[in-house]
Amino acid sequence: MTTVDERSTARAVPVATRRSPAGAVLALLWAGAAAVVLLWWSDTGSVVGSAGWLTGAGRIAGLLCGYSCAVLVGLMARVPLLEVRVGSDRVARWHAMAGRYTVCLLVAHVVLILAGYAAQDRASIVHETVTVVLDYPDMLKATAGTVILFAVGITSMRAARRRTSYEFWYYVHLLTYAAVFLAFFHQLTLGNDFNGKPVATAFWYALYLGVAALVLWFRILAPVRLNLRHQLRVHSVQKEAPGVYSVVIQGRRIGELGAQAGQFFRWRFFGGDGMGRTSTPYSLSAPPRGDLLRITVKALGDHSTAVALLRPGTRVWAEGPYGALTADRASSHRTLLIAAGVGVTPLRALFETLPGDVTLLYRARTAEDLALGSELEAIARWRGAQVLYALNGPRGERPALTAESLRANFPGLAGYDVYICGPHPFAQELYGALRAAGVPDRRIHHESFEL
Repeated sequence: MTTVDERSTARAVPVATRRSPAGAVLALLWAGAAAVVLLWWSDTGSVVGSAGWLTGAGRIAGLLCGYSCAVLVGLMARVPLLEVRVGSDRVARWHAMAGRYTVCLLVAHVVLILAGYAAQDRASIVHETVTVVLDYPDMLKATAGTVILFAVGITSMRAARRRTSYEFWYYVHLLTYAAVFLAFFHQLTLGNDFNGKPVATAFWYALYLGVAALVLWFRILAPVRLNLRHQLRVHSVQKEAPGVYSVVIQGRRIGELGAQAGQFFRWRFFGGDGMGRTSTPYSLSAPPRGDLLRITVKALGDHSTAVALLRPGTRVWAEGPYGALTADRASSHRTLLIAAGVGVTPLRALFETLPGDVTLLYRARTAEDLALGSELEAIARWRGAQVLYALNGPRGERPALTAESLRANFPGLAGYDVYICGPHPFAQELYGALRAAGVPDRRIHHESFEL
C-alpha cells in the first residue's frame, strides 16, 4: 500500500445516523405469515385419514405460497422506504429468500394436494393431475403460472445466473408478475378458506391489490413522472481506465431528485443499440452538480460494454435514487472507505462529501486499472485526506488485507466506520477481516447484490 497524501489532523464532526426500519418490516412480514396460518387453522376441523392429512398440508402450503407470492412482488416494487432506508442489497436478499420459499411451498402444495386428491379418489397421481388441470376451474391458468414460477426459480439459481446474461435473466424475472396474476384466481375459486368467507376473501384481495398498487406507483408512474420532469440526456462520455467509462448525464432541476453520494439509479439509454430494453443499476461516481449527474461503468456485460458507444444527446431513462450506502449510516468522525475495481465509483462520491477524517483504500491489479485515480488524489489534497493503493506485486502477488495488516495501517480501526464496495468475494473476505480486527458489525457498511 502506498500513501498519496497525509491525513488532516483537523477536528471532525460526527455524522448523524438514522435507524433502519429493517426489523420492523421483517416483523410485519412474519406477522402476515402468522395471520395466514391462523386463517387456515380457524377453518380446519378434524382431520381424518391419510387423504385428509395430505390435503390439509397441501392447503396450508398453498396459502403460504400465495402469501409469499405477494411478498415476492412487493419486494420488487422498489418502494423508497425499503430501497433507501433498508438498503437495496438487503431487499434483494429478502427477495431471493422469498423466491426460494415460494418455489419450495409451491412444490409442496402441488405434490401434497395431488397426492391427497388421488388418495381420496383412489386414483393414480397421473390421472388425478390430468383431471385437476383440465377439469377444475382456473387450473389451466394456475398451471401456466406454476410453470413460469419454476422457470424464474431455475434461472435465478447461481449456477444458471453465471451462464446467462443479465438481460436474459431480467426478462425472465419480469415474468413473475404474469405468474402471480395467472395463479391468483384459482386460490379464490378452489380455496376452501375463501369460499363463503367474505372477510378472508376481502383480506386476500386487499393484500394483492395493495401490492399491485405499489408496483403501479413506484415502478411505473413514479419513473414516468421523474423522466418527464427532468428530461435526462447524455452530455458526454470519457474513458477512465481500460474498459471503464464515465457518462455525464444532463437534466432539468437535478437537485430535486434528492440523490446522495453513494446511491445509484437504474438506467436505460435509448440509442438504438438495445440499451433501452433493460434497466441496469449504476452508482453515481460523483455528487450531483448543478444539472449534471455522473456514472462510471466497467464493461462486464452487453449493457455495460455498450456504454462506451453512447453519444451526446442520447435520451436517458432513470429510476431512483436507490441504495443506503450513504453518509446517513456513519456514526463516527473517522471513516475508512475500501474499494476494489469499479466498486470505487460510489466511494469516490462519498470520499468527496463525507465529513470528518476520511481515508480511502483502493484495491486494483495494476496502476493502469485505477479508475478516477487523479480525481481521488485531487480530492485528498483539497480536503486533507488520505488515499492508499493496494496493488498487485511485480509477479502478480496480491497484497494481504488481513486483520493484522488492517490494524497495523489503521490504528484504532475498531472506532472507524468502514464502507466497502467491490466484487462479492472481495467484500465477503474483507468483512471477515474487519470483524476479526474488532470493527463492530454496525460500523461495517456495504451493499452487495450477490444472491
